[in-house]
Amino acid sequence: MAGFYRPRHPERTVLYRVLSHHFDRFLTEYEARFEKEYGYFRPIVKEVVERYLDCGNPRCGFARIRCPDCGEERLLMFSCRTRGFCPSCHAKRIEEWGEWMREELLLDVPHRQVVFTVPKTLRVFFKFRRKLLGDLCRCAVNTLAVYFQAVSGEDLVPGLIAVIQTFGDRINLHPYLHCLVTEGGTDKKGAFHKVPRFNDDRLAEVFAREVLGFLVGRELLSPEWAERILSWQHTGFSVHSRVRAKTKEEAERVGKYMIRPLLSLERLSFEEKEGKVSYRYGKEAEEVERMDYLEFIARVTSHIPDKGQVMVRYYGLYANAHRGKVRKAGISPFALRVAEEEEKRIPSKGWAAMIRKVYEVDPMICPKCGGTMKVIAFIMDYAAVDRIIDHLNLTFVAEKPPPSRVFAEVALMAAGAEYL
Repeated sequence: MAGFYRPRHPERTVLYRVLSHHFDRFLTEYEARFEKEYGYFRPIVKEVVERYLDCGNPRCGFARIRCPDCGEERLLMFSCRTRGFCPSCHAKRIEEWGEWMREELLLDVPHRQVVFTVPKTLRVFFKFRRKLLGDLCRCAVNTLAVYFQAVSGEDLVPGLIAVIQTFGDRINLHPYLHCLVTEGGTDKKGAFHKVPRFNDDRLAEVFAREVLGFLVGRELLSPEWAERILSWQHTGFSVHSRVRAKTKEEAERVGKYMIRPLLSLERLSFEEKEGKVSYRYGKEAEEVERMDYLEFIARVTSHIPDKGQVMVRYYGLYANAHRGKVRKAGISPFALRVAEEEEKRIPSKGWAAMIRKVYEVDPMICPKCGGTMKVIAFIMDYAAVDRIIDHLNLTFVAEKPPPSRVFAEVALMAAGAEYL
């Protein structure tokens, strides 16, 4: 009789169970309770959550894998592949992206992680106008270009990866940018100039003027208010560039941190008697944010990007257009204007290899004889799927949130939403 593969991550059931049991109620109450705080309900939220809830659902189809040596057979469920929301799929994407970045993208030069943050008073502009996050990204790129030119005296073109993040420690709104940038760039003749020193105060000053300038240009802020903010001793704009990566391996680790998920699932827990979810945050996870189930859903889903919104962007020497020209010409990287490129699809290195790396288990290794299992069929016909599920008595049911005193015992009965 066939079994089926499912990586076990009990702590992930908190997110799954809350959404499984309370998302329909959340949809019903959204307009009255959350619309004022989070804006009009976006259809992409419902689409992503429903796909996540079906991730690993045997009713949605599966692959049959068989060991040619001993005949052992298993079923491998399909993943939802949602961007940044499903814990299992995002963990796989992080590993896949990091490996691609190290092997195919990064130049063999030191890199710096530069984090750009805007003041609380201006974050509301990005809350309801998500397209402005792209403009915020360009402000950071322009800031680095201005700084490099001021420091080196040359119009340098660096290699830059920018990641847009919208969440803070408490899963609250906190738009900011992570940039992984080469310590220097190429001039018009193609020579690479090093810029090993980064002055955060100077970068923050330029960044503030860039952001306030584009907000005034969009008529979202008056020139008088922009000047007033710039006159404050502490404008609220900040830049942090102390994290340095000397090698490609170190840069890969930084990059994987930059695209981390919006919450740490190990810090989630139920408070069933109060009907709440607790989230521990802070450096030592000593502080606790408590919210009812619907507020938790509202916070988490508010960070789902709009359809087609690019959250990882490549500029300069790392722009797809520049890399394509270099590859076609078969020459060393040369200077190109800083041009934004949409995220390129990352070629898969093999789902089995990534599962092995993420979960430290290989679904293609036979559990009986240790041989290599092979895919023999993809089952997606509903009638055939139902017959196999009924024959094997497979289930896909989310457990109700258990009392905290027995949570550790029953968490192992997690629903299969995290299967790949």
